[in-house]
Amino acid sequence: MVQATQTVLPRWRGFNLLDMFTMRSDGNFQEDDLRWMSDWGFDFARLPMCYLLWIEGDDPYKIHEPMLENIDRVIGWGDRYGIHVSLNFHRAPGYSVNRERQEPFNLWKDQEALDAFCFHWELLAKRYKGIPSEKLSFDLVNEPRDPGDPDFMTRDDHERVVRTAVAAIRSVDPDRLIVADGLSWGNDPCPELADLGGLSWGNDPCPELADLGIAQSCRAYVPAGISHYMASWVDSGGWMQPRYPGMSGNGEEWNREKLEAHYKQWTDLAQMGVGVHCGEGGAFSKTPHDVFLRWFRDVLEILTGANIGYSLWNLRGSFGVLDSEREDVDYEDWHGHQLDRKLLDLLREF
Repeated sequence: MVQATQTVLPRWRGFNLLDMFTMRSDGNFQEDDLRWMSDWGFDFARLPMCYLLWIEGDDPYKIHEPMLENIDRVIGWGDRYGIHVSLNFHRAPGYSVNRERQEPFNLWKDQEALDAFCFHWELLAKRYKGIPSEKLSFDLVNEPRDPGDPDFMTRDDHERVVRTAVAAIRSVDPDRLIVADGLSWGNDPCPELADLGGLSWGNDPCPELADLGIAQSCRAYVPAGISHYMASWVDSGGWMQPRYPGMSGNGEEWNREKLEAHYKQWTDLAQMGVGVHCGEGGAFSKTPHDVFLRWFRDVLEILTGANIGYSLWNLRGSFGVLDSEREDVDYEDWHGHQLDRKLLDLLREF
């Protein structure tokens, strides 16, 4: 069993809210989401956001104010209901894991992209200065990819971008809690993930950033053959229906011991005095529900044993406790939504 080693951050527990997730999102966050989260005993909401929603046209420096007001409201609701809000660029100037748009520049290589990235974080830092870090954090950029392609991004490129952005934020708001997502899909210690379509799920910690005094965010998507079974955006052709414990995805054997070995890299990071939180996790709706619940119980027990909080992807949708459209769940009506009570009960245990 992994020992409790994470002592810097509270063990925040909650959900990702996706109302500004893509360039087609409308920013229409729902106050009920935060009210229900609070009523259920949760205290964390991560907002993966697309910067294109609050600019006009393709000019990264021309701000569309009404969309930012949607973020203001969520932060206000978070204060009202005791929910910590974490702002994340799911699409930043020059980088996103989403394939809906090809960015005109590369955050990891182009100064123009890095300047725009820092501009937007400085904008948010000025806007929310004075809100304590107990209530609000900045999660710099979602899931930087594998640094193995030197033409796209090296580990040194990633470190330079993070350090530059942290300095920009701290020039405005020195006390803001800042989070960096882990790199790549965790080839070490999990090389079996390397052939799963080049997925970038923040599984590789960055000890080279430990001196910065920022937190880091891991993922609960290992193994991909459970978390993303039959997900349309993943190249999963030929994957077998997962079992747990047992075979999953590309035929690798997974069990509790192997999961503990995977998360040890994050508890090792925590032992360096780095705050660790799991910013995303869960399983797509095509994963058999019983398999999902058995696997996720082990994941949650391991994270909890290390005092690492979590944020399910998502609250409402194909990974969530509401409206997931699973075919093997007896849903309960919840104010017009379909509630997966078994999943909710599992989460509330941890």
